[in-house]
Amino acid sequence: MLELDDVSVHHGRVEAVRHVSLGVTPGQITLVLGPNGAGKSSTLGAVAGLFAPVEGRVLLDGVPLTGVAVHRVVRAGIALVPEGRRVFAPLTVEENLRMGAYTSSAAHTQTTLAAVNEMFPILHERRRSAAGLLSGGEQQMLAFGRALMSDPTYLLLDEPSMGLAPAVVEQVVDKIGVIASTGIGVLMVEQNAEAALGIAHDVAVLSRGEIVFRGTAAEVSEHASVLHAFLGDVGGAIASDVS
Repeated sequence: MLELDDVSVHHGRVEAVRHVSLGVTPGQITLVLGPNGAGKSSTLGAVAGLFAPVEGRVLLDGVPLTGVAVHRVVRAGIALVPEGRRVFAPLTVEENLRMGAYTSSAAHTQTTLAAVNEMFPILHERRRSAAGLLSGGEQQMLAFGRALMSDPTYLLLDEPSMGLAPAVVEQVVDKIGVIASTGIGVLMVEQNAEAALGIAHDVAVLSRGEIVFRGTAAEVSEHASVLHAFLGDVGGAIASDVS
């Protein structure tokens, strides 16, 4: 299990995350919702090793990862799909995928590449195309595939629906569900609550760096007023859908 135990993150004098505790189970999706500036990306950064918590611990199967270098976090089985996809635009699709396998052996890379191409057929079709020529949705699939090339046990997703058309968001969300169905635990931060709640198991709402709601996705309908208070119009739309 991947756990955040009372984690706090500061950026200079700014308290970005305060005493956040979360858990991610293999094969399930933990969804973190919240407005801009809520501390969602900083929470993922603490797990990925990008930010050192000033308090608390990140644990993988009970083993502390706090303070571990980023490449060692990847080797431990945790991969980050960053906000904005950040593909290497001049490189081909296949070259981008292989960049994600820098911690793997050549033989294992070939096996993983075949599995990724099977999950995302469009990446195989466009394998010789420059990544910068892909559509936004295709680039998001490429970002997923690149992370999966490290053969992770847990995947960290930072705003995977950002900038995508509604129809494409649906495809991306479906693929996240497929990834989780293979046994990979997913920690996903999102602003598009309406799209993400359909595949989530556990939900946490962050506001100003603190968790203001925790529960299962099924319990969200019972706490719609909380979502509306901290997510505004999006929370209100969810409340209407589940009422």
